[in-house]
Amino acid sequence: MKNYSVQLKKIQSQNGFIAALDQSGGSTPKALALYGVNDDAWSDDEGMYEVVHNMRTRIMTSPSFTGERVLGAILFENTMDRDVLGKTTADYLWEVKQVVPFLKIDKGLEAQANGVQLMKDMPALADLLKKAASKGIFGTKMRSVIKEANADGINQVVAQQFIVAKQIIAAGLMPIIEPELDIHCAEKSLAEDMLKAALLAEINALNDDQKVMLKLTLPESPNHYKECIEHSKVVKVVALSGGYVRQEANQRLAENNGMIASFSRALSEGLNANQTEEDFDVTIDASIESIYQASKT
Repeated sequence: MKNYSVQLKKIQSQNGFIAALDQSGGSTPKALALYGVNDDAWSDDEGMYEVVHNMRTRIMTSPSFTGERVLGAILFENTMDRDVLGKTTADYLWEVKQVVPFLKIDKGLEAQANGVQLMKDMPALADLLKKAASKGIFGTKMRSVIKEANADGINQVVAQQFIVAKQIIAAGLMPIIEPELDIHCAEKSLAEDMLKAALLAEINALNDDQKVMLKLTLPESPNHYKECIEHSKVVKVVALSGGYVRQEANQRLAENNGMIASFSRALSEGLNANQTEEDFDVTIDASIESIYQASKT
């Protein structure tokens, strides 16, 4: 891929954060409701995806949304397949904004077992990775969820993530491994200890030419994931907001040196479909700046 090395260098070395613009079918209505658009604005899935693409386009084309502070953006497949101002979304992000494009590849979650939700099978993964590479995507993201401090379940989640991550690496893309830890987990600190141990075991087993990114819930103890952040096989550790409002997410993030944001709800907090362009740009500029500053620590 022609831009891979320069995009990798940007992610590794530049200050900034990754915007998560990847709400999929299940989470899209909630995201649109927070944006001030109710479900009477569309009649079918195609209509809903058109509405959410308009919201994402408004974010991506904002003068404040540039590669100076936004390192990358994670897209839903439907967004990748659409255009922004006459260019494919990935080409628009990179060629116009210098923002590195990523793609959400998971197909949702299995029912909870052993205190976790594994990813559903992805039988068409190889084809999706080929398509992503052909459209200029740099990396991918896939999400599992940990609900309880259950060592067996957490080990299952991490093992599954790394099996898929190796397929992604083999396809020439950068995997973001996301074992989200529910912020309401009753024994969150204990679960974080289990997760870190499982992650480091898998990271240490990678070959020298295999590198990954991690997307993790903001921990209870600052710098809990320091060993992951400093590991030679980890390109970057990014944080999900996980339901924390932006102010708390930023505060927690700033306490974790070397960890950067990959926020979704916290990024779009305060944006509304009925805002004037000027008000919209002022709001998202303030949001981007606050997340950027919290990511610089």
